[in-house]
Amino acid sequence: MDSEREPVRVVIVDDDQLVRMALRLVIDGEPDLTVVAEAADGNTAITVVDEQRPDVVLMDVRMPGRDGLSATRELLTRPVPPHVLMLTTFDSDDLVLGALRAGALGFVLKDTPPARILDAVRTVADGTPVLSPTATARVIAAATGPQSSHARTSSRDAARKQLSGLTERELETARAIADGLGNPEIAQRLHISVATVKAHTGSLFAKLSAENRVQIALLVRDAED
Repeated sequence: MDSEREPVRVVIVDDDQLVRMALRLVIDGEPDLTVVAEAADGNTAITVVDEQRPDVVLMDVRMPGRDGLSATRELLTRPVPPHVLMLTTFDSDDLVLGALRAGALGFVLKDTPPARILDAVRTVADGTPVLSPTATARVIAAATGPQSSHARTSSRDAARKQLSGLTERELETARAIADGLGNPEIAQRLHISVATVKAHTGSLFAKLSAENRVQIALLVRDAED
């Protein structure tokens, strides 16, 4: 990140004080990042974010009172919403999926190494989705619950219509994303460069109006159901 830029302003939302303290220590230790506020529940988070106008919100999924999903949905309706990065222990995949569909840019596990959390905050601050291949695969698996025959047919038809405008290479990239592959693995599978993978992925975000890789993966899964 350019050293002349203002530090990325971060709000931490988690009902566990120790988690908030640990995240603050890690984030405030970086010259290009700064924690401007904390909140212990969804309602407080909305108030704090409206006051502080942060660049990134690290949002816990499950909290007493208003949960992170509900708070995220409201924050993302703001004219200039913050970039939301969800925090989870993976005992709440359904809520994480809902947040991603609502427009959150990604999620990280609470036991993720500090350096990777910092990288995730920086990446999300630039408006780029953050989803590890393993995490993507697990969330997609959690989303594939039983559906009625009519619901499956409706989802399949809608997904196929959305994917019909893709080039063959873009469709191959989308299928690789649905398989939980990261950019280097996709490049290896398709025998193209990582830069080309990123270009195809950018086209997928634009053509499919997707906010993150999970949304792309779910469309592919729905189309092939």
